[in-house]
Amino acid sequence: MHLLLTFGIILFCSWGLATHADEPTDKGAYLAAAGSCYGCHTDVKNGGKPFAGGRALPTPFGVFYTPNITSDAETGIGGWSDEDFVNALHDGIGREGHPLFPAFPYPSYTKMTTEDALAIKSYLMSVSKVNSPNKEHDVSAPFSWRWLQWGWRLMFFNEGRYSAPPDTPAPVARGGYLVEALAHCGECHTPRNFLGGTDMSLYLAGSASGGEGEIVPNITPDPETGIGDWSEADLVSFMKDGMKPDFDNVQGTMGEVIEHSLSKLTDEDLTAIARYLKSIKPINNKVEKSSP
Repeated sequence: MHLLLTFGIILFCSWGLATHADEPTDKGAYLAAAGSCYGCHTDVKNGGKPFAGGRALPTPFGVFYTPNITSDAETGIGGWSDEDFVNALHDGIGREGHPLFPAFPYPSYTKMTTEDALAIKSYLMSVSKVNSPNKEHDVSAPFSWRWLQWGWRLMFFNEGRYSAPPDTPAPVARGGYLVEALAHCGECHTPRNFLGGTDMSLYLAGSASGGEGEIVPNITPDPETGIGDWSEADLVSFMKDGMKPDFDNVQGTMGEVIEHSLSKLTDEDLTAIARYLKSIKPINNKVEKSSP
């Protein structure tokens, strides 16, 4: 009897320890989904393996290829320390000390908490490692000169964690953190100037030349050109299945974001995002393709 009781206690404690040990990885998987890590770092079109990089990101400055973020020590981030990883997300500085190109959305990820950043790293260390060398970016000079990024950072990069305005309701603050930091919605939904800096006077008001050359819509609550006539329920439903209130189904890059990212979030977090988007300043900005 004593032997069975002892065995039961050991088994229970072992289960508890294992469950606790998995918590950062489980949390990291959720946060990685919110941050669109799979969608950006997987070359789905060419049958690439998860998180092994190689996806082409066309921009006005050339084509950037996403890096391998699996735990492979040679070609991925297996040899990165926690400090290396946090420096990349918070400061936009690579492991070798050079500035990263802002095709990697560190201007948004800088708002992420250190705890969440390390949870994502814990998850990435748990996925299958893939030995896949990173591709060279197809970007012409001078935009390929990394040292010029130091000047770009002075003009357009504000390092620091997300902080909601005082008296912001908790769900709206949570939505703000998700939109501004993890999901980095402003990287596509905010237009950029000729140097690639976001025009914050038109924050989330849409862009005629967004990700992969697509038109990116205005998602401020403007009733004429944005989502002012969408209800919170409309927004939550859209983020879950890609169906607009007029029953049109979203396509392109946003369809991928919903499939691999937003649809993985809880209803509570999707509602928080919806409440945040409905709370921000409405901007009348009709987004159209410019004439050739």
